[in-house]
Amino acid sequence: MLKYTAAFLALFLFSANAFATHPLITDDTALQGKGKFQIEMNSGFSTDKTVTAGLSVEERGAEGGAALSYGVTDKIDLVLGLSHHWHRIKEGGVNTLNESGIGDMKVEFKCLCFESEESGMSIALKPALSVPTGNERKGLGSGALSGGVTVIATHQSRLGALHGNLGYSRNETDDDNTRNNIWHASVATEINVMGDLRAVLNTGIETNEEKGSATHPAFLLGGVIYAVSENLDLDLGLKCALNKAETDRTFLVGLASRF
Repeated sequence: MLKYTAAFLALFLFSANAFATHPLITDDTALQGKGKFQIEMNSGFSTDKTVTAGLSVEERGAEGGAALSYGVTDKIDLVLGLSHHWHRIKEGGVNTLNESGIGDMKVEFKCLCFESEESGMSIALKPALSVPTGNERKGLGSGALSGGVTVIATHQSRLGALHGNLGYSRNETDDDNTRNNIWHASVATEINVMGDLRAVLNTGIETNEEKGSATHPAFLLGGVIYAVSENLDLDLGLKCALNKAETDRTFLVGLASRF
């Protein structure tokens, strides 16, 4: 049971890019601008099935989250996020875990370090802090203050954009079976399909927090973003596993409003 709870915790707590442009996992260097706000309302519904020692294990989860971004300056954004999670495990058709509640609060700063209009390249640094607001006993929080940092690179062109992330987060735990140092690497592309519609493709890999596993979760994600207006985006996405360490499927839906 501890194994599955830890995997659930890792899914929501140790993603290096909690507040990327939904449905992407990979973040971009875009900022709000001084004095401007953005609010994101996102949800995800995941399913994972495995067979352990001949016993069928089915995990289902759902997450609803909100993130508020504020342009402190033209080159620095402050991002605050909080989410609610639900998680159920069935072993051999019998419910063995059913938990729900608020997760840990996230605090991030996105700082633009380099930008070239001529080349379309930009680089940003995003330090992050996870505040233990979730219930650790239910597997909804880490129970400790933790932090991390992500390097973000974006290349803009007429056809779309290419993004790359390299992130690190510290998993504060005394569990000898859990890794403390979590790395994340991912790339994503946005393609201007027509008018206000963009297609997105994303792939990445992250350190498996279980010391006993040499397989690190890897994913492939596809989706679309539709600009309803200049200040409102709607999005859909499907995230799929590239190996057994990753959750089989996660359906993603969200919106972003700027003001």
